[in-house]
Amino acid sequence: MHCETLEPSPWIRRFAPLLPAGGEALDLACGGGRHARLLAGLGHRVEAVDRNAEALARLAGVAGVSVRVADLEHGPWPYAGRRFAGIVVANYLHRPLLPLIEGALADGGVLIYETFMEGNERFGRPSNPDFLLRSQELLQVAQAAGLRVVAYEEGEVSVPKAAAVQRLCAVRSPSGRLPPG
Repeated sequence: MHCETLEPSPWIRRFAPLLPAGGEALDLACGGGRHARLLAGLGHRVEAVDRNAEALARLAGVAGVSVRVADLEHGPWPYAGRRFAGIVVANYLHRPLLPLIEGALADGGVLIYETFMEGNERFGRPSNPDFLLRSQELLQVAQAAGLRVVAYEEGEVSVPKAAAVQRLCAVRSPSGRLPPG
């Protein structure tokens, strides 16, 4: 499910400056590319990927952004062997991709993830449990991957519309290990 606004998510806008300067970023399941535009505006080279070629066409001519049409759920993972300084995911969940996303995060890289969770069915779509995170699921995935959690939230929001969401910002420590507490 993609947000049709061109306005970046406040959560992603808040943490985007943590991406290593000049690093390559991935906007996964990007829709019309609102976050690809944000990241490119911050000086990153951005790969914007989505299965919807028409949505990706909105990014034609945006400096610093390259697009890739790919079916992330039924096709091969298009980023085998690639590492990104930042990965942004908004309003999208396909659980089999979670370890691939984590594996594509470079040392020192930042993962910014925001999507719907259980309870969202009260507000409309998505309502299928396959597309709703369980309580603390993003937090557990990040911790299991050895990422350092910078910020995490879960609960109900009213803007841009009523929804139940989880939000995470996490960093892969350059050594691949958690820094001392």
